[in-house]
Amino acid sequence: MTGTSRRIAVFGAGYIGLVTGACFAELGHRVVVRDIQPERIRLLNSGDVPFFEPGLGDLIARNKERLSFTLDVQEAVSDAEVVFVCVDTPPTASGDADLSRVWAVIDAVRDAAHLVAVVVKSTVPVGTGARVRAALDERGLTDVGYASNPEFTAEGRAVDDFLHPDRVVIGASDDTTATWVAALYSALDSPVERMDVASAEMVKLASNALLATRITFINEIATVCEATGADIGHVSRAVGLDHRLGPHFLKAGLGYGGSCFPKDSRALRAMASNSGYPFQLLNAVIQVNELQPRRAVQRLKAELNGLKGRRVALLGMTFKPATDDMREAPSTTLAARLLAEGATVTCWDPMAPHTTAQQDPWSATTRHPDPLAALADADAAILVTEWPELTDVDWPAAARTMRTPLLLDGRNLLDPAALLAAGFTHMGVGRATRRPASVRE
Repeated sequence: MTGTSRRIAVFGAGYIGLVTGACFAELGHRVVVRDIQPERIRLLNSGDVPFFEPGLGDLIARNKERLSFTLDVQEAVSDAEVVFVCVDTPPTASGDADLSRVWAVIDAVRDAAHLVAVVVKSTVPVGTGARVRAALDERGLTDVGYASNPEFTAEGRAVDDFLHPDRVVIGASDDTTATWVAALYSALDSPVERMDVASAEMVKLASNALLATRITFINEIATVCEATGADIGHVSRAVGLDHRLGPHFLKAGLGYGGSCFPKDSRALRAMASNSGYPFQLLNAVIQVNELQPRRAVQRLKAELNGLKGRRVALLGMTFKPATDDMREAPSTTLAARLLAEGATVTCWDPMAPHTTAQQDPWSATTRHPDPLAALADADAAILVTEWPELTDVDWPAAARTMRTPLLLDGRNLLDPAALLAAGFTHMGVGRATRRPASVRE
């Protein structure tokens, strides 16, 4: 690392907090991560990571001399120069962000006048920083700086995203705080965008909303492709070659999920509505995304002339590969809708947490240790998550074990021609349904 090693307290040991703490330790800083969940801290202190994120466990082990974990606020704050707020901000019933955990951290540092700065990485509504600044002042912490430093890490590649960012965004009301926070990232070869606090808060919400919009747009084009006979694979590839557009997030599928896109899109919509502006475009993005897995169920229902008594296999449960995260996963909507239609649901996923099987609707499904077992005796299958293991499945053998070899490839992962040759009826997203010769005859 180049630059000065600093003492950092990170509040929150979830995906963002743990990655932030481990990566700052990797950059040479001394870091204490504080969380309120005893079991999570126990696991971390015993050398285990409470969730799956590629490379994170190795990073924590490599930096164990500079990285510690605690439940105690004073242990975290007493020797710290800066506090990073990395707690979750889940949606409330109204769609607004629940900031109770953010305020709990601000209250916890009310006596920490020795701090250089409090920095919020949590995704918060625009205007939160002004309220936090006022709260710090009311507590006599007028000399403690404040900054918004949103994160732009994607689950499954969060460590790499932190250490090789496209940009570091820092919003602060004074140059001294902005310069001090920017110095924490001095070892990274990336541009630092300095701005006011409100703009930094908006950057995160706008970025996620735009990415969600691109996903939704290509899914809408895919629906038109299904109706007209065009192939979304050809369309999205050619569109993405346009240098003005690029190929990113132009892959049709079952819709976005996870902890960020759904929550942040709704939070931005709620924030706009609270300001008296109906964000119509974002309304459409959210509605289309919620409809996407339901459309898949309707397509299967039409193909099978009903789903009552049918057995359907879901291949993949997590919202995307390389993570064990089930939050807002399309698979949950698929399972619930299939069960509501009277189908029996089997499922497979290499990383879905075992506790998921005890939650609705998963408690009414049957999990299997491998894809072939989930496919046995099924009337149809939906490929939900593009796990690479699914490209290695013996699909001719799978077709022989199924009652009806019908596959809806919800991620367009597999080769339609190979599936046809294996005896499958193939349904893709944005592609016409294709049936093997034996079925056509």
